Amino acid sequence: MPDASGKGIYFVSGKQSGTLAVFHPRTKQSFDLVSEDATQPVISPDGRRVAYLTLAGRGHQEIWVSDVNGSNRVRLASSASLITLAWSPDSSRFAYSEVVGAATMLYTIRTDGSGLRQIPWSGANVGWAAFGSDGNTLYFSGYDKDPSKITTWRTTPDGASIETFMEGCGYAQELSPDGRYLLASNAAGSGVGVFEQSLAARKCISLRPDLATLILHYSPDGKSFFYETVSRGETDIYRQPLHDDKLAGPSQVILKLPIAFRQGYEGNAYDFSRDLSTIVYARPSGQADIYLLSQK
Repeated sequence: MPDASGKGIYFVSGKQSGTLAVFHPRTKQSFDLVSEDATQPVISPDGRRVAYLTLAGRGHQEIWVSDVNGSNRVRLASSASLITLAWSPDSSRFAYSEVVGAATMLYTIRTDGSGLRQIPWSGANVGWAAFGSDGNTLYFSGYDKDPSKITTWRTTPDGASIETFMEGCGYAQELSPDGRYLLASNAAGSGVGVFEQSLAARKCISLRPDLATLILHYSPDGKSFFYETVSRGETDIYRQPLHDDKLAGPSQVILKLPIAFRQGYEGNAYDFSRDLSTIVYARPSGQADIYLLSQK
């Protein structure tokens, strides 16, 4: 748009901004963990650390890890398109993927930023992952070519061997405390629901075919799993009782949060610790600046 003098042009530059926030339900206290546009939080198994993705600008993303209070911040990766995936059981390693063209590359790295390893897999998508209880096995879920064919693969972190573990049983998110099952979900498209993948039997067990939710966690004792819903400005976290591979009763609200947040924003927009003491969530906001380009 020309200005009134006809000697310049106005143009609008859109810029994404936002923060990554932490909320502690027990104390009702909250603070900004990251004062920049960030998303895809993944809280460590012990609840002490968090990995997340910063959106530094078009074509530039970074994966960072820090303590949940924001200290001890370490950058793990930098690329045009990244996905945070999973912590090892002892929180010493982290898995993430990088999208390069039509392929997705898979990596593990120590959380101090050393020991980067690429797993030799290059399918189209890796959306979720979970380490085995010994930390020497990685299960990762996505698809090779067809988005409707969700598959879970199994590999060692060094990528020495990769095998198809299970097909059509959601995205594996977390290993059960007893090491017998993977908790999996599919929140969109065909095959929506919550599942368990039996490691011994390689059997897909449908738990909640009616439930479309993004983040799942086993309770610390493994006798239930947690999921969340958002409605009317509030967030409810539910407990679904389990006994082995079967539901053991109706789900119940166990935590009401006075905040509402997106489920998805450039990937998962939130995570909560297994003991429900910490919620980390993205708070994106838009910003548009008007500039005058003048001619002298």
